[in-house]
Amino acid sequence: MPRVGKQAVKGAITLALPLIALAIIAELFLPAALARLATLYLIYLTAVVGMQIYSGNSGIISFGHAGFMALGAYGSALLTIQPAVMSTSLPDLPVWLAGITGGQSLPVGMLGALLVVGVVAALFGLPLARLSGAAASIATLGFLVIVHVTLVASTDITRGSQTFFGVPRGVSTFAALPVALIAVAVARIYRGTKGGLSLRAAREDEIAARASGVNVVRQRFVAWVLGGLVSGAAGVLLAHFLGAFSPKDFYFNLTFLLMSMLILGGISTVSGAVGGTALIVIMVDLLRRLEGGAEVFGLQLPQVFGLTDIGVGLVILAVMYRLRDGLFGLREVDERLFPEPAIKAAPSAQATTSDQVSLSIEGVGRRFAGLVALEDVSFAVRPGLVTGLIGPNGAGKSTLINAISGVVPPSAGRVLLNGADTALVPVHKVPMLGLGRTFQNIRLFRNLTVLENVTVAADSVAGPGEDSRAAAMAALTVVGMQDLASRPANSLPYGAQRRLEIARALALRPSFLLLDEPAAGMNPAETDALIAVLRQIRGDHRIGLLVVEHDLKLIMRLCDHIVVLNKGQMIAEGTPDEIRANPAVIEAYIGKRRAAA
Repeated sequence: MPRVGKQAVKGAITLALPLIALAIIAELFLPAALARLATLYLIYLTAVVGMQIYSGNSGIISFGHAGFMALGAYGSALLTIQPAVMSTSLPDLPVWLAGITGGQSLPVGMLGALLVVGVVAALFGLPLARLSGAAASIATLGFLVIVHVTLVASTDITRGSQTFFGVPRGVSTFAALPVALIAVAVARIYRGTKGGLSLRAAREDEIAARASGVNVVRQRFVAWVLGGLVSGAAGVLLAHFLGAFSPKDFYFNLTFLLMSMLILGGISTVSGAVGGTALIVIMVDLLRRLEGGAEVFGLQLPQVFGLTDIGVGLVILAVMYRLRDGLFGLREVDERLFPEPAIKAAPSAQATTSDQVSLSIEGVGRRFAGLVALEDVSFAVRPGLVTGLIGPNGAGKSTLINAISGVVPPSAGRVLLNGADTALVPVHKVPMLGLGRTFQNIRLFRNLTVLENVTVAADSVAGPGEDSRAAAMAALTVVGMQDLASRPANSLPYGAQRRLEIARALALRPSFLLLDEPAAGMNPAETDALIAVLRQIRGDHRIGLLVVEHDLKLIMRLCDHIVVLNKGQMIAEGTPDEIRANPAVIEAYIGKRRAAA
């Protein structure tokens, strides 16, 4: 089992033990009311974990998972309701549906309901996975509304807005425990998989994730469907716990309650879901006892309508004010209690590049609404050599880098990377063709560790059975950061963050590496260290480097060949000595009059 899997399984066991202990204590030692509260906790925990699988890993707040609970509840209820009750509860049930529903056991009802939930989640997930940020959150809200309106309108099947009764009850703490344990294990293990890590990287920076080979759309789709299935299972449990319910029980109030549980504990971790759900369940139970008026320490409290919602809201505000990432923060409990041993670097982070690879820019032009950013730019980057790309501000350097990496397709011409036109390849597949890149403004997965940052890229190119984390450690060793592997990326000094970006690009095993102002903001010592690293990369692996930089001293020291842009056009190319003496280059940098003088 890969070491990532071992850590995830260790985390699942760590979270499972207190749940098992709770169930045993509740069933054997607690009064019926508290045992019922423990059962409700396990049901809510399953629902919150379903939300965490999607929202915690993608960073997209979901308002729609209560809709999956509703589908699970009604689907299971239709399958398990007794035929004798069905004639009274659902007198107008369509004949075709009556023939396949009713009288089934709870496990069969669970399976049937999850089948419906899975189909609905997949159908809605196809367009949703292409959205991000607020647009995706609003889409999940739309999903919740669609499910609610559909249930209310389907009066012959769901009794509409009236209470659906006659659902067999029988969900005890021991019945809810296995489902909750499976949900927690699935969520914790998924978080540690390649897909989970990739999605967490996209949560931090989608552009950088795509440049590291992450198929963001696919990972969002998987998390949405998986989270929907877990939430659907929670809906089944809740239906058979209550015995009677209506569509309003799975609408905004439930959504607010589940979100408060997830946010309080910390949306990023499964540990946060476990802890946050426990705190909110206990607090809500206490507030409900006080809501109708109660005597506390001899003081008679008045009735306060809505005290539960007010109390939950105030707690969320207080926690968010002091602890932005929730009570449990960004790391799982097991990651803090049982840190993984140091990873041994693979023998080589990089295969030596052959002379057969090629990167050709052929007549590339790019227009933005009539503005000509690039016009007929042509040159080649050769393996084993450092090509510099320079020019005044606004010359089109960053646009050209984005065109080469497939982010901005050319309006004219083409970029051929090892024979493939990058404009015809999805952005996340360009790295697999042999291209790595860094960014002008540092783009790291800031809340992931140094090792996780590089592992995301290594996962994209890892072969079957290959330890991608060992390959990531080897890439960190190249840039001298192997001792910082366990540190969060956002805790690094500026120069180390720049080197981390290079290590992440190296982990893709590129034939060519695009560096967009790698020395920007560095002091002289950091710049010298960077030059040494880049020379080592060129010498050891024969990677072709294309370096965009304003520091002309660095360019002249480092580069074998230089290309000069000005106002979107290529005005010169040649060796450093040739560029230094070129009149057109001098004029572009200091102006025509001063050049003449």
